[in-house]
Amino acid sequence: MITLDAFNAAPLAEARRLLFHACHCTPWVEAMLAERPFADGAALLAAAARHWQRMDEAALLEAFAGHARIGDLAALRDRFAPAAREQGQVAEADEAVLADLLALNRAYEGKHGFIFIVCASGKPAAVMRDLLRERLPNDRAAELANAAREQAAITRLRLAGAIEGLPQHPPGGHSQQQETT
Repeated sequence: MITLDAFNAAPLAEARRLLFHACHCTPWVEAMLAERPFADGAALLAAAARHWQRMDEAALLEAFAGHARIGDLAALRDRFAPAAREQGQVAEADEAVLADLLALNRAYEGKHGFIFIVCASGKPAAVMRDLLRERLPNDRAAELANAAREQAAITRLRLAGAIEGLPQHPPGGHSQQQETT
């Protein structure tokens, strides 16, 4: 974890790496880098939200591709260590729930063209499975919007985990839910 001052003063490559960890989306990262330095945490979070809202479908899909499938424990172990921490409760789920998650996620990806994105923080695997079941029948446009909202919540949590003093949830104490990942 670093301070906002350290982030503002960090070499470009280091700041880029931190932002890519928060959201794997090149146009969003570059927009955030162009706006440095940030006056305070609120300004950074406002910029993150503002720039995310401006992303087109290609940028959204790039960000979504930076996530492991919910419940894909092998991928979490091999490639997505941060996601493994975020999906920690998934690792504790029973085999039936994990099998459901993986099968439903594959069906979701086949239908919508991207993996199911949910802010997994604090959600048991069964809850994520139920959310996946609820969202699977939606059309692609609705799911792009749902996944974008979930990515915004994930990004906020990741920024708060990387930069000291940033609140994890928006004012009012509620996370942005409809979550991911």
